[in-house]
Amino acid sequence: MSEYQKTAVIGAGVIGASWAALFLASGRDVAVHDPVPGAEDAVRRYIDEAWPTLLELGLAAEGRRGALSFHATAAEAVTGADFVQESVPERIAIKHGLYAEIEPVLKPGAIVASSASGLTLGEMQTGWKDPSPFVLGHPFNPPHLIPLVEVMGNDHTRPSAVTGAEEFYKLVGKITIRVNREVPGHVANRLQAALWREAIHLVKTGVASVEDVDKAVWAGPGLRWAAMGPTMLFHLGAGEGGLAAFCERYTDSFNRWWDDLGVLHLDPSLSAELMSGVQQESRDRSPAELSSQRDALITAMQRATASLRAAS
Repeated sequence: MSEYQKTAVIGAGVIGASWAALFLASGRDVAVHDPVPGAEDAVRRYIDEAWPTLLELGLAAEGRRGALSFHATAAEAVTGADFVQESVPERIAIKHGLYAEIEPVLKPGAIVASSASGLTLGEMQTGWKDPSPFVLGHPFNPPHLIPLVEVMGNDHTRPSAVTGAEEFYKLVGKITIRVNREVPGHVANRLQAALWREAIHLVKTGVASVEDVDKAVWAGPGLRWAAMGPTMLFHLGAGEGGLAAFCERYTDSFNRWWDDLGVLHLDPSLSAELMSGVQQESRDRSPAELSSQRDALITAMQRATASLRAAS
């Protein structure tokens, strides 16, 4: 099963449709199930719209498109699949109902990965009689464009399911990290939640507007973070002596900043303030227009850095 030729996508909203496009682009067959009326038409439109980007990024080549099929039940879709990507709504009863349906018909050795961002692996595993084929495979939206996938198993997961998921994701062009311990939000969501909390605090306390806080990220450290992670960047920025010298030099500064970071919770009033700031920042551009701009910028960055990433 080294090439995982037959795949299934269960749940075909934005995340599932994006996964389907990526798997098809890699030349793999994709069986899709989603009970929402009109799901097939929506998925086909999404794939058609995503295809030029997949071609531009080298994730799809002419003539390599896999076969796409749609199925009335999840059990029918996963039958014979080597790899199943589950992206159904994050309600535990829905997850457990799905697992009870598909577990009896899974191909021996198949891997089932959940895109869940809010639920933990342990919570989801209780819906299985034998959770050994089940892993976390959490992407960043949209999966066909953002390379990161967070992969996790635990003592109830067979080791080959974790390593197999990592192998599969690499084959379709993804970059994986291993989550070693279960925490709410996994890794990347916690990082962005921490940054967003301080961004909101700066707005709430009148330090800067929503637009200027956003601008401070994308025009400043966001550019560096797109190249390397924060710890490596500080190591490089310290010059001779590296991270040890950086920590010695800036310990007092960082401790002072950390002590002053805001602690807050979203409420309707704060949400309304943020929404007002986003409306000013958008300048009458629709979410669809802004999403297209976002995807074009990400595509350009991915294309520009692909050769450098490959050489590293």
